[in-house]
Amino acid sequence: MSERPSPVARMAPSAWNIANGLTILRLLLVPVFGWLLLWGDGQDAATRWWAFAVFAVAMVTDRIDGDIARSRGLITDFGKVADPIADKALVTMALVGLSMIGEIPWWITVVIIVREWGITAMRFWVIRHGVMAAGRGGKVKTLLQALALGFFVIPRFSLPLSGALDAVAWFTLVAALVVTVVTGVDYAVDAFRLRRTSPRALAKKAARAAARDDSLDP
Repeated sequence: MSERPSPVARMAPSAWNIANGLTILRLLLVPVFGWLLLWGDGQDAATRWWAFAVFAVAMVTDRIDGDIARSRGLITDFGKVADPIADKALVTMALVGLSMIGEIPWWITVVIIVREWGITAMRFWVIRHGVMAAGRGGKVKTLLQALALGFFVIPRFSLPLSGALDAVAWFTLVAALVVTVVTGVDYAVDAFRLRRTSPRALAKKAARAAARDDSLDP
């Protein structure tokens, strides 16, 4: 009885797909958002509203491109690298821009940026040992950051009840800062644990132990 032919391996998706297109769009929106935010030293209400609209569109594409990539099998190596870079670039631009116009203290901006880019670098540091998937805490962090930055981008000075909006904005930002730091520590601990306990790390330890035992044999 003849064997059935093995199924043809599924071809890897092309990097030229709608999910990656949305990621590239988000990257292109970053300088546009920054220009609008900084126009008139951030004191022009109309351009601040446009900046908020661009920021909101960019954040929506962040959610949509991931959903599309997973549901349609369009996950690519380019997307794995470009998507987090686009996210961090947008958050960095928002924080730096808001600090430049005096909305957010620089120390908060520095803490969040160091955490964001540090964890991104750490993911690449441990990539040979395994993938550090985003946990629930990371998703809460992203949501809180988006809400906080959105509240600060809105020209609150031009709105009624600006004092109440200021309170909401600061409460959300402090919550985002706390969750950002806590999840950053968790990711760092997981990264060091992964480098010690991954199959690759254990295999290296076993090889070194075997080499040491061989050198001790008479």
